[in-house]
Amino acid sequence: MESPLTYTSISALLRRLDLPAPLHPLIALVPTGNIRVKPEDIGRGVITSLYKISFKIDFKGKIPYGRGTYDFEEGGLSFTGPHQLSLPTSDVADYEGYTLFFHPDFLRGYPLAKTIQQYGYFSYAVSEALYLSDKEKKVIFSIFDAMLLELDNNMDHFSHDVMISQLDLLLNYSNRFYNRQFLTRKTLHNDLICQMNTYISAILDTSSHLPTVQQVADHLQVSPRYLSDMLKSLTGMGTQQHIHHQLIEKAKEILTTTDATIAEIAYQLGFEHPQSFNKLFRQKTNTSPLAYRKSGY
Repeated sequence: MESPLTYTSISALLRRLDLPAPLHPLIALVPTGNIRVKPEDIGRGVITSLYKISFKIDFKGKIPYGRGTYDFEEGGLSFTGPHQLSLPTSDVADYEGYTLFFHPDFLRGYPLAKTIQQYGYFSYAVSEALYLSDKEKKVIFSIFDAMLLELDNNMDHFSHDVMISQLDLLLNYSNRFYNRQFLTRKTLHNDLICQMNTYISAILDTSSHLPTVQQVADHLQVSPRYLSDMLKSLTGMGTQQHIHHQLIEKAKEILTTTDATIAEIAYQLGFEHPQSFNKLFRQKTNTSPLAYRKSGY
């Protein structure tokens, strides 16, 4: 397999895509239909130092979701953070929309340079894109249009501030729309939660190790960040908290139905040190495992 193509600047990336030089060295907004992937680059990995937001207006069909697929008829937004591997396809020009590239240095000196880290969707997989309603598409379209207009204007000392504000608005709306998506796709997400609980329970019943967030996400075929964000939106707890919740419930069961020592229970549940089990149990229940057993719950 060929090594991935790497780009540290917008100018170099746009040259490879046969696009005009950017109007600003650190940010570019291009119509998706103008992008031309070279035949030799199709299927070859690409890693950039850039953030990328793709807005596809009428991207229709079936998208993988967990262990199944999801039909959707509206456009969508997908997000990629710096240094993430992506695979170009030959059909990118078939979609109407925009692709926004911006370098982390564009945010330097602004609060957004720090707060952008809280937007977990830059770590989501492509199949976890944000699917937009007609009303939401109009909102996103209006922001991209405003950004394009600003980039086309003669740059002045207000331009950078304006574009940062527009980008901040785009990210905040995306956050809102993702939260809506978690709720409107509650049936699909509840199915994932059931699969997750079954998997964690099976690990606790049959293995002597604690399941990790990565293992759970891999089993469900979703990205760890998407899984955690979805769980927090619907249940108020992240993936690690769900693992700990089931772990404590399993520990309570063993404590009340067997004569196993606290150390034996700790090792059975995957703890290297009984002290770590005691600490977590007390943290989650406000009592020690031994006290819980003696209390006769």
